[in-house]
Amino acid sequence: MTELTDAELWHRVRSGDAESFGDLFRRHGPTIHRFALRRTGHLDQADDVAAVVFLEAWRSRERTELASSSALPWLYGIATNVIRNWRRSRRRHEAALQRIGDLPRATSREVGEQVEAATEARQILEQIPRLPPKEFDVLVLSTWEGLSTSEVALALGIPPGTVKSRLNRARNRLAISQPLAPIPQLPPTSKD
Repeated sequence: MTELTDAELWHRVRSGDAESFGDLFRRHGPTIHRFALRRTGHLDQADDVAAVVFLEAWRSRERTELASSSALPWLYGIATNVIRNWRRSRRRHEAALQRIGDLPRATSREVGEQVEAATEARQILEQIPRLPPKEFDVLVLSTWEGLSTSEVALALGIPPGTVKSRLNRARNRLAISQPLAPIPQLPPTSKD
């Protein structure tokens, strides 16, 4: 039996034939891996790139028709995009590390305060699941979600005074003298 062409294999792959996709991988996987290794200079990254290339090829099988009799040019195109994304991600990571390195060093007093705050936070977090459900709901909505008293009241269908009393009881049970600050939301990441 003669070996199937890439176009014939791809026709079968588009129908969901995983075995034909495996044949395509065995045929072109080493080539794409070598290409990725030359472009990244990292064996582990080349492994990841090759895996992502074939994952993307499989995902796009139903909407992709080969422009030539060989799947290799198309696979090179996917690999180029994957590597480009990897490099962009690496630049962002290195820039973030640089920004962290530029931050002023914490003083020993600040480190001590951070350790103390972390210990207190851990103790509080261990106690929170033990709160009665009604107090827990109010605490989560007001503290973690940052809702106002009236918003919590609306969400739970209770009067604002009940929200305040449940929140006060929750704080007392947790032995929190100061109101908990809302957990900050992370800013959206910018696209390149």
